[in-house]
Amino acid sequence: MTYQPRPSQGNGVARQRSGWLAIALALLLPLPWGTIWLLGEHLPPQWVALLTGLAILGAAFLLSWAAEAFQMDVSQALALGLLALIAVLPEYAVDAAFAWRAARDPSYAPYAVANMTGANRLLIGLGWSAVVLVAWLRQGVRRVRLEPTNALEVSVLLAATVYSLLIPLKGTLSILDTVVLGALFAFYVWATSRAPTEEPNLVGPALALGCLPLWWRRVVVWALFLYAAGAILISAEAFAHGLVVTGVSLGVDEFLLVQWLAPLASEAPEFIVAMLFAWRLQAGAGLRTLISSKVNQWTLLIATLPLVYSLGRGELSALPLDSRQTQELLLTTAQSLFATVLVTKLALSRGEALLLFALFALQLSVPTELVRWSVSVVYLLLTALLLLRRREARLGLARLPGAVRFSVLGGTQAK
Repeated sequence: MTYQPRPSQGNGVARQRSGWLAIALALLLPLPWGTIWLLGEHLPPQWVALLTGLAILGAAFLLSWAAEAFQMDVSQALALGLLALIAVLPEYAVDAAFAWRAARDPSYAPYAVANMTGANRLLIGLGWSAVVLVAWLRQGVRRVRLEPTNALEVSVLLAATVYSLLIPLKGTLSILDTVVLGALFAFYVWATSRAPTEEPNLVGPALALGCLPLWWRRVVVWALFLYAAGAILISAEAFAHGLVVTGVSLGVDEFLLVQWLAPLASEAPEFIVAMLFAWRLQAGAGLRTLISSKVNQWTLLIATLPLVYSLGRGELSALPLDSRQTQELLLTTAQSLFATVLVTKLALSRGEALLLFALFALQLSVPTELVRWSVSVVYLLLTALLLLRRREARLGLARLPGAVRFSVLGGTQAK
């Protein structure tokens, strides 16, 4: 089934022009590195990291806009499955590059975990918080509410997080994790495809693409997919290596560079889309976008690391975790658990958003072992207090199974 953008979405000439201008700028970002790659030139690592980072940033924007427009021309099930994969493609490519290199050079193993944990903590500590705070500053909203159907994302995220508590105890990322988290991702895609179909709400560049005639739209969207995928393919490994070498040459902790700088490039489009939703008085849609992205990254992204590592070694192997990586995984899982329990009531308040941001800012600004352990314990204690002291959290948790049945099977939601 195909859709046509509604007039109420504001598809005027000026809006379409600004949308096409943004697409043109995003198309330009991969060109410098693409030219260097084609010519086979060698640059200093700082320049490689910069140019490949810009290429990945531009590709991430193009993938995001093309994926939104793609919803207009395919079945709901196919669109949702592909969108879930596309959403993590830039982040996956960089992380896969680290895991692949780690199979040949064990010194790269920590960076795969660094990139993954940084991306996930950014989504919650910065992304979820910012949506709520923007909605509060913009319209005085003190609590951003989700739809009942969003219980599916919350439930899958909760299941993945509870399972992930076992990973630091095991001390490895293994094929077992690939199977379990991959199965959760597959269930999420299947269940989402059975939820009621909604007409895509296109804005900005995605709306400009959506206003094209049918066949032109399909050609342009597929061209953008191929262009962006190609840009990511030729940039990911060079970006990963360039970041590490840059950190060493500048005397900067390369683990922190990989953990925070790399995810910023790939996560920027999702952050911007979510902030625009909040600014346009659709904060619930913005929060749902970032929760969905967290589900994808906390299932599919983690699941791919042991698989790519095994392929690189030519045998089934578990990606080893040292003490630093174990701490980072525990901290990320503890943050995910606390944040997920907060949204089991299908809402996130201003105070809760400020608390998520404050704890994130603390561990970001003071990246020591003591702070990592301390903040992890704080997250776990707050989760326990939340469940013990707040009836709303317990009721939200109890209602999740009924809400999932309601959204997936059309059953009766528990009241």
